[in-house]
Order: sequence, then C-alpha cells, then structure tokens
Amino acid sequence: MLNTNLDTIDSLLHQNTYLDNGKLVNWDGKMDEVYSTISTSSEYKPTLLGTVPHMDEPTALAVLNSAVNAYDKGKGQWPTMRVKDRIECMKSFVEHMQTKRTEVVKLLMWEIGKTLPDSEKEFDRTVQYIYDTIDNYKQLDRDSAKFEKTDGINAHIRRGPLGLVLCLGPYNYPLNETFALLIPALIMGNTAVFKPAKFGVLLLSPLLEAFQKSFPAGVINVIYGRGREVAVPIMKTGKIDVLALIGHSTSAIALQDQHPYKNRLRLILGLEAKNPAIILPDADLDLAIEECLNGSLSYNGQRCTALKIIYVHDDIKDEFNKRFSKRVDELKFGQPWEEGVKLTPLPEPNKPAYIKELIEDAKEKGAKILNKKGGTVTDNYIYPAVLYPVNESMRVYQEEQFGPVVPIKSFNDIQELLDEIAKSNYGQQVSLFGKNVDTLAPLIDVLVNLVCRVNLNSSCQRGPDVLPFTGRKDSAVGTLSVHDALRSFSIRTFLASKDNPHNNDIIRKLLESKTSNFVSTDYLL
Repeated sequence: MLNTNLDTIDSLLHQNTYLDNGKLVNWDGKMDEVYSTISTSSEYKPTLLGTVPHMDEPTALAVLNSAVNAYDKGKGQWPTMRVKDRIECMKSFVEHMQTKRTEVVKLLMWEIGKTLPDSEKEFDRTVQYIYDTIDNYKQLDRDSAKFEKTDGINAHIRRGPLGLVLCLGPYNYPLNETFALLIPALIMGNTAVFKPAKFGVLLLSPLLEAFQKSFPAGVINVIYGRGREVAVPIMKTGKIDVLALIGHSTSAIALQDQHPYKNRLRLILGLEAKNPAIILPDADLDLAIEECLNGSLSYNGQRCTALKIIYVHDDIKDEFNKRFSKRVDELKFGQPWEEGVKLTPLPEPNKPAYIKELIEDAKEKGAKILNKKGGTVTDNYIYPAVLYPVNESMRVYQEEQFGPVVPIKSFNDIQELLDEIAKSNYGQQVSLFGKNVDTLAPLIDVLVNLVCRVNLNSSCQRGPDVLPFTGRKDSAVGTLSVHDALRSFSIRTFLASKDNPHNNDIIRKLLESKTSNFVSTDYLL
C-alpha cells in the first residue's frame, strides 16, 4: 500500500500485530476493516485501506498487566532510570520515526482526509515537538540538580512519574495531539497503554517497530478495538493512575465513571470548545475575513481550536457577511494531494448528514444560507454553509459542530456579548478583531478570565507548542505544551535531610559515588 504515489492504493495494510511487553504479538482474532471516505472511481465507493485487530477484554487486561509490571509500583527499570538514559530512548524513537515520514503522511491523507501540506506539517511538527520536549526535560533536570536549604533541612527536589497512563488520542490530529500526550508521559517515567483513535488508526502502524526497538519492555503498549470493550475494562481495574484523553467530554466522563478510586485518578483532558470570533466595528475587514476563513474552515473545521461561531458588529455585518460568504465559495474542494485544495472528504461517514441536520434546524428557526454553494451534499462531503442570523435556540449555536458550517451572529452591545460568552459551557480561546486600544484593553482584561487564550487579530490555534494549551470549564483539564505537559505527567518529589554532619556526609557520598539515579547534581548538556 505505501508506495510513493499519493493518489493510489496498491495493496492493503493488514495490521495483525499489537505491541505488548516489548513484543509485536500476532493477533489471530477478529479484525476490523478500515475504510477511507476518499473515492477515486467514477462512481463513489469508500476505499478499503486495511484491517486492525478487534481486541477483546482479556487481551486488553493482559496488556495492562505488562504496563503494571514495567512500572512495578515505582520500582521498575523505567521509572527509576536516569534522566539521560530515558532521553536516549526517546532520541532513538524519534530517529526511527523520521524514517517513516512518507508512509505516515500518506496514511494521514487517506485515513482522515487531511491535505498533503497539512499532513506533512503534522508529521514535522510532531518530530519537532519531541525534540523540544527532550530539550525542556534536560532544562528541567538542570534546574533540579541542586539542594535547597530551608529551616535546617536540605531538600533535593525533582519531578517523579505518576504511574500508569491510559492514552487515547483524537482522530483529527491522530499523530500530533496523541504524541503531545504520550511523549511527555513516557519521558517522565510513566508506563502507558495507548489506544489509537477509530479514524487515523493505521498511520500508527509504521511506528510500532520504532516503539518496540526504542523502549524497555512494557513501557509503551499499543492496543486496538472499541473503547467500551478494551478501555472500559482497563479503567475498571483501578490500576490506571492517569487518564490522558483528547476527545469529547462524554467519552472522558464515561471512562472516569468506571474507575473505582476516583480520588487517585489524575486527569489530563483536551475536550470540546466553541471558540468565538468577535469582530469590532473598527476591525480590518480584509484581515478579519481571511483569519475567520482559515479559523473556521481549516481542515473542514474539524479542530477543537476552530472558530465555531462568529460575532460581528451590527455596523459592519452586511459588508462582512457578503465578503466572507464570497470567500467561502471560492475555496476549492478536492482530494488531499491536489494542489490548492482547502476542503477535503470528511473522514466520518455520517458527518455530512449531521451537518445537514444543523443547517436545516437553523433554517427552520430563521437563519439563511448566505453563500451559493452552502449545504451542497455529496457522498463524502457537505459544502460549508454560512448561516445568518443565528440565535440561541438553534442547534448550531448550542453544539460544537466540528465540521464545515459557519454560524454568524450580530451584536450591538459588547457587554451583552461578554455575558453570553461567559454563559457558555466552554472556555478555550477567542479571536478578537479590532484596532482601538481604548476599546481592546477592557475587552482583553475580561476575556482572559473567560477563556485561556485571546488571539488578537488572528484565528485561534494550538501552536506554537511551547505555549500553554488548556481551557476553562468543559474545554480541558490540565495544561499541555512542551513545558507544561512535563509537569502535568509528573509530581514533585524530594529527598529531605536534616542539616547535620552525619547526613551531610551521606549526601556527599551519594553524590560522589553516583549510585543513586535520583540523587544527582550532574548537569546534562
């Protein structure tokens, strides 16, 4: 299958192994077929890409035990390993990973319909994320390579692992956002069970061997199957210390509810959002239109950071709506590898019908489709509809659409709009368009308390990855970024000793002998 021709599938990829305890174990049971909604025939037909294991509860629990044994209540090789040695394992992995760029990029396009430039960017950004994580981990270790003295106590403070991590990534960024969970979890000394998303599952296949070769047995284990059949039984054991999930809150809540010791469960969650754009009367309309176009429809709007509702001031609403709708209709739909394509087939077979429901509901309640192509349905796509005027009774206002439809709502009173945003269940980001500093300043001061990132005259986004990525209310639990994720997947732990000659002599000998992996003032270069 993985030939260099991006627009053809020569052979199927049958992923008939899973990673357990450092071995690629053959799976002889039921297999699930993996289809792409991309069709290259004259008559529409989903393309079969390959198969993956449909794993069961006993197998999932056996894999879990591999992670349990590798952690060994904190006594295992991985959690007690020197920092520099864990870094060497991670370096080995990313070097192996880079040899698989062509295969992974092709599968990103075929499995989830991501354009070629965006697929290449996701792979390259993930590689850079790993290198940045290594560099930040080195700095974290350097900052910890000391003793602090307080009230007659010498303290050697470092960050230690939390335990076992169940990692579940999303389909829209199945490599980058998944690894934004998995990489910091591993490098901090945790062991992990990882289940790929339903869509974007095969693209992990080229990397299994890299995991297997780079990490000690049981540190990283990869399972397949349906969440309720493999993830739920794992949670029920109570052996998971961290649930790391990027997806929908319903999935996160369902899994949390299965854990028998909820006070022991650390949550690191990236969940849904309804990021708004606010376009003030003095906004640069050319800039606002282009940023809102990219923000709402990049990757068909299938991003948690996408602009999912646009608030435009009454004074400029007619001009904005007219020009924005025209730009939407100019976006090119096609196959992911075609040059200049902005809109591509939707990976979820039922998504066009869902978006159509939102459009029809909005029309019934008073909205109109402003662009000529809006709502045109094909077998694997629905052309973006610009809806106006939107009100609070409409589903497209209430729900995170996660697809190609753009609701627009006008406003006149900015305080009423701020109250409306404050009532939202979500609080990830906002895009604010305007020029007048006296107007912008008080808005920024309020908005930073409603969301976690205010984007000035630009669309919402996650990156750069060194910046904090989190949300208020139902949008997130914990903070991810290169810097923050290392802390999210670890806990401060330290050696304390009274400042007296006896203890100081022991500490000196520990440092000189280098017999402890924890007690060390070595400076990593």
